[in-house]
Amino acid sequence: MSENDPKTLVSTDWLAQHLKDPDLRILDASWYMPQSGRNPRAEYEEAHIPGARFFDIDDISDHRSELPHMAPPIEKFMSRMREMGVGDGHQVVAYDGSGLFSAARVWWLFRLMGKTDIAVLDGGLPKWIAEEREVEDLPPIVRDRHMTVQRQAHLTKDVTQVAAAAKLGDYTIVDARSAARFRGEEEEPRPGLRSGRIPNSVNVPYPDVLNADGTMKSVDALKPIFENAGVDLGKPAITTCGSGVTAAILSLALERIGHRRHALYDGSWAEWGMYNDLKIKTGA
Repeated sequence: MSENDPKTLVSTDWLAQHLKDPDLRILDASWYMPQSGRNPRAEYEEAHIPGARFFDIDDISDHRSELPHMAPPIEKFMSRMREMGVGDGHQVVAYDGSGLFSAARVWWLFRLMGKTDIAVLDGGLPKWIAEEREVEDLPPIVRDRHMTVQRQAHLTKDVTQVAAAAKLGDYTIVDARSAARFRGEEEEPRPGLRSGRIPNSVNVPYPDVLNADGTMKSVDALKPIFENAGVDLGKPAITTCGSGVTAAILSLALERIGHRRHALYDGSWAEWGMYNDLKIKTGA
């Protein structure tokens, strides 16, 4: 796969060349863990890539669920996108303020809604700024655009489906959390959750698929990372993490290497770690 693929990942050079395209829509999809002390909306208002809209991951979610930022109902997604002037026929590029972190979640969410003309900006805002490219603090000019959505149910799994996969072994369950959290040696950042992992899951900490500058590793480098971690690329995969954000980084990496049979466990450990009747494993 080429470096620039408008359905997965594009470089800062690519975005700079297409910045004035009339059908390009840029989304600042920054989201940070609560303990980070960072405010993504405030950072967006201070400086963002020209024309970018702010995509609020916590707001554009299913507020009927007690779990964090679960995928929103179709109607809510369409409504929010129309308000942002994002619709049919647009090429969307999502970025974040970490490099490559929460933007992958928005990439996955668009694909869940049946929209494939979306890419993540490789290296995100840090790389854009490091290259001394233009930023602004102005709100974008928004024009309403109709959006057609067709939910792709196969791209997400619920707790019952993941429990069945853990028992049957018909999917490889790939956990993006740190090795210490995966082994149950480190307390979870969300209070009240058990420590450990889903039985029969394997661990690919999301930083393993990234370079030091926040860009994603090359396709040639990604495949052995998954294989060496015990991912059977002959099976479909389920990605998981703490709350469904960094799991999407692994989903993006799998898509990059041509492994397209993957789904994301939206509840992730925020759900699995909550219920004592769900089995967990700890240790090596």
